[in-house]
Amino acid sequence: MPDILFEDTLLLAVDKPPGMPAQPDKTGDESALQWGEAHCRQALHPVHRLDRPASGVLLLAKTPAAMTLLQRQFQQHTVEKDYLAVVGAPPPEPEGSLLHFLQKNTLKNRADVFADERPGTERAELHYRLLGSSQRYHLLLVRLITGRHHQIRAQLAAIGCPIKGDVKYGFRRGNRDRSIHLHAWRLAFEHPGSGEWMAVEAPVPRADPVWTAMQGFLPA
Repeated sequence: MPDILFEDTLLLAVDKPPGMPAQPDKTGDESALQWGEAHCRQALHPVHRLDRPASGVLLLAKTPAAMTLLQRQFQQHTVEKDYLAVVGAPPPEPEGSLLHFLQKNTLKNRADVFADERPGTERAELHYRLLGSSQRYHLLLVRLITGRHHQIRAQLAAIGCPIKGDVKYGFRRGNRDRSIHLHAWRLAFEHPGSGEWMAVEAPVPRADPVWTAMQGFLPA
């Protein structure tokens, strides 16, 4: 079940566990949105997306006005969105920016990656930094600039660094629980009521041996 990271009269921020849908889907499994509504005893409004196999910070607004103000920040790219990703191969450079053009493939529920713009594509940009490496895996800190469907998963795979467990994007085998090692670690934004700048952080999943092995490389 999710852990509560922050709550007030306008906002609920939870740490979504891997494998739990952010919003109701065709499986009928309980979503983080439904869990939050039961906790708050009121309707909540999703602010952004977080893939089912990923984990980490998920923002839910308690009023339509708060949702609108938060979504506007996402649309204007003023929200700081930092993710942690465990990959099986090191990136070509220890730090860099990636620019691709993505096209959503609805039939296969994935994003196709192109080096240049073409009809039906959207610009996708991120910055990454290698934090450290174990014998088998490498930990990346990813600052998401835009917010496209499966963006981090698709762009990292495009440079030969698919995320651990993400067989959809070329990792050699899946995790037993069908999760992927992608974690929404930190979101920083203006509070929809006070306007104050705030940051919400989620610890990496507990009792996961790969995340445990990466503890020494995690950002302070």
